[in-house]
Amino acid sequence: MTKTRTALRPLALSIALALPLLAQAQQSAPDEKTARKAVTLDAVQVTADRRVENIQDVPMAITVVDGEKLTAFTSSGEDVRVLSARLPSLNIESSFGRAFPRFYIRGLGNTDFDLNASQPVSLVYDDVVQENPILKGFPMFDMADVEMYRGPQGTLFGRNSPAGVIRFSSARPEQTFGGYARIGYGTYGTANLEGALTGGLTPTVSARLSVLHQRRDNWVDNLYNGPGKDLEGYRETAARLQLLWQPTDTFEALANVHVRALDGTARVFRAGAIAPGGNRLAAGIRRDQVSLDGANKQTLDGDGASLRLRWNLGGVTLHSITGYEHVKVYSRGDIDGGSVYVFPPVLPGQALFPAESADGLPYHRQLTQEVRLESNDWGRFDWQAGAFWFNERIRVDSFSYDGFGGPQTGYATQRQDNTAWAVFASGDYDLTPAFKLRGGLRYTHDSKDFTAQRVTGPFGPPIAPIHVAPRGSNVSGDLSGLYQLSPNTNVYARLATGFRAPSVQGRLMFADASLPASELVTVANSEKVRSLEIGLKRQLWDNRVRLGLAAFHYQVSDLQLTAVGGIANVARLLNARRARGQGLELDLEAWLSEALYVTAGASINDTRIQDPTLAVFGCVLDLCGVRDPVNPDPARPGTYLIDGNRLPQAPKYVANLTARYGVPVGRGEFFVFTDWAYKSSASFFLYDSVSFRSQPKAEGGLRVGYSWRDGEREVALFGRNITNAMYATSGIDFNNLTGMLNEPRIWGVQFSVKF
Repeated sequence: MTKTRTALRPLALSIALALPLLAQAQQSAPDEKTARKAVTLDAVQVTADRRVENIQDVPMAITVVDGEKLTAFTSSGEDVRVLSARLPSLNIESSFGRAFPRFYIRGLGNTDFDLNASQPVSLVYDDVVQENPILKGFPMFDMADVEMYRGPQGTLFGRNSPAGVIRFSSARPEQTFGGYARIGYGTYGTANLEGALTGGLTPTVSARLSVLHQRRDNWVDNLYNGPGKDLEGYRETAARLQLLWQPTDTFEALANVHVRALDGTARVFRAGAIAPGGNRLAAGIRRDQVSLDGANKQTLDGDGASLRLRWNLGGVTLHSITGYEHVKVYSRGDIDGGSVYVFPPVLPGQALFPAESADGLPYHRQLTQEVRLESNDWGRFDWQAGAFWFNERIRVDSFSYDGFGGPQTGYATQRQDNTAWAVFASGDYDLTPAFKLRGGLRYTHDSKDFTAQRVTGPFGPPIAPIHVAPRGSNVSGDLSGLYQLSPNTNVYARLATGFRAPSVQGRLMFADASLPASELVTVANSEKVRSLEIGLKRQLWDNRVRLGLAAFHYQVSDLQLTAVGGIANVARLLNARRARGQGLELDLEAWLSEALYVTAGASINDTRIQDPTLAVFGCVLDLCGVRDPVNPDPARPGTYLIDGNRLPQAPKYVANLTARYGVPVGRGEFFVFTDWAYKSSASFFLYDSVSFRSQPKAEGGLRVGYSWRDGEREVALFGRNITNAMYATSGIDFNNLTGMLNEPRIWGVQFSVKF
C-alpha cells in the first residue's frame, strides 16, 4: 500500500463509519409510516451573522456542540481542552494546564507560551472577546451551546480573527422558576459539582445564578521527595450571575458578573519522556510517577462583568455590549522535568541542567465596547454596521529559582498596553428567492506599547528597559453567495480576508545580555490571510439527517511564528514569507431510529510553510533527530531551513464520532452515550524532527445511565479516556526530550436533577 493510501486511513475510517448510518436511514425513508414515527432533527439556530439563523442558511463552515454533549465531555471535570478534535479542524493544547489553552483552527494557531501572546483564533464568551490566553481558559458550565466558525471573521463583531471564532453562550435567565443540580465523583478523588437557579424577581426582571466546583486529589508521586501523592491535583470554582431586565417588548438589558478561582499544581514536565529516535514514549514512563527537584504550584483568580443592551427602534435594532475582564495568575514549575543532570541526557528524569521558573500576571485589565445597528426585515436587503473598541493593560513577571523550593535567582518583567478600534459593516441581498449574496468590510487599527527589562538574572547582568511600539492597520472583508438547489439543499462559496496585528515577544530571564535589543525583544509584522471556501449543506430523509461539507484553501502572508531557544536563549517572534493550508471538512448528524442518534465529523488539513530562507534552531544536541536541511548561511550556524514544513500543532487528520442509544425502561429511559476523537501526528515545533511529534491517537468516552420523570432525574456511570491511552501532547526542546502527557482514565458516577 502506498504512503498516500496509508495516510488516508483515518478519513476513510470516518467515512466508513458515516456511510452505513446514511444507508440505514435511506432504507427506512420510503416507509411513510416509519418516517412519521421517526424522530427528526430540530433546526439548529446559530448567531454567526449576529442574527439568529438556521445553520443551513449561513454560508460558512459551522459546528455546534449542544449542552448534552458538553455534559458528557466534562463529566470528569475536563476543561476547554476536551473540545480538541471533537470539532473538525480543531486542536487545543497547553503547557500551563487548565490555565492557558492554545487554540488551532485549520492549522492556524500560536505555540507562544508567553502571557501576552496573541492568537489567531478568537474566543468570545457571552458576546465578549476574551483576548488574553489566560481568559480563554474560563470553565464551561451551564452552557446553552458552543459554536465554532471556521475561516476569517471580523465584519460582524469583535476583533479580527484570521483563523476563526469559538463562541460560548451561557443559558439565559428565564421568568419561570427552574434550575438543575449535577454532582459527580470519580477516580483520583475527582469531584464535579454544577448547578443553576433561574426565575423571575419581578414581572420584568429575571435572574440566573450558575455555579461550578471541580477538584481532583494529587495523584502523581514525586519520587524525589519520598513517597506520597504530590502533583496534578486542583481545586477550581467559578460562578456567574445574570440579571435580565425586559421592561417592554422593544428593550432588554442583560447584566453578567462572573468569577473564577483555581488552586493546584502547574503542568508537570517530564525530562526524557520521549524516546530518542522515535515519537513514542520512553520505556518505563509511568503516568503516576515523576522525579522533580523543583517546586510546582499554580493559582489563578479572575473576575469580569458585561452589560448587553438591545433597543428595537422599529426599522432597526441597536445593540451595545460593554465588557470588563480582570485576571491574576501565578504558575511555577520544574521546567527541566527531572532531578539528574548529566551530559548527554538520554534517560527519563535526566536533563542537561536544572531549570525552575515561574510566570505571573500580577496586573491585567481588559475593557471592550461594541455598538452595532442592524436592520429589521427590510425585505430583500438587510444590513448591519458597528464599531468596536478594545483596551488591555498587563504586566508579566518572570522568576527563576535554584533547587527544590530554593531562593530566587532572577527576575524580569514585561508591560504591554494594547489599544485597538474597528468599524465594520455587512449586508445581504436576495437576488432571487434561491440566491443570496452577502458581503462585508472592516477597518482595524491596532497599537501596542511594550517594555521589557531584566532586573536580575541567573546567567547574566541586568538588561535595561527595552521599549517598542508597533502599530498596524488593515482593511479586510468577505463576500459569499448561497444558492438553494432544493428546499433541503444549499451550496455556497465564501471569499474572506483576515488580519492579525503586530505582536511582541520579550522574555529576558535567560537571555544573553550582550545581544542587541532587536534580538532580545522581537516584533512580528502584521499577518494577513486570504481564504476561499466552498460548501454544501443538506438535510436528508425527512429531516432525519443533516450533512455539511466544506472545501477550503487559504494563504497567509507574513505568518507570525514563535521560535524557541538558539543563540539568544529566548523565544523569538518571526515572520514566514507565506504559508498555505487546504483541506476538506465533514459534519454529520442523524437520527437512525427513535432510539439512536449519531454525529460524526472529519477534516483533512494540509498546511505548509513557504519561505526558502527561513531558518530556526533545532533541539538541544539534536537529541530529537531534526529532519530539516542545515542552513548553509554562515551567519546563522546551527539553524535549519523549515521551508515546506507543516505548521506546528496542526494534525493533518481529525475525526470524531458520538452515538446515543436510548430505550424506554419502566417509567424512564435507559441510555448509552459514547464519544470518540482522533488526531493524526503533528509536530510540536517549527522544525521537523523524529521525536518531537505527537503520536496518532484516539480517545473515547462512555456514559451509561437511566433517566426518569421526563429527564428531570438522571443517574449515570461515566468513563473518560476509557482505553487509558497515554501519549505526549506537547514538549519542551531546550534541555532534553521533555514531554507533557494527556489526561488519565477516569471512571465515575454522576447524578443530576432538574426542576
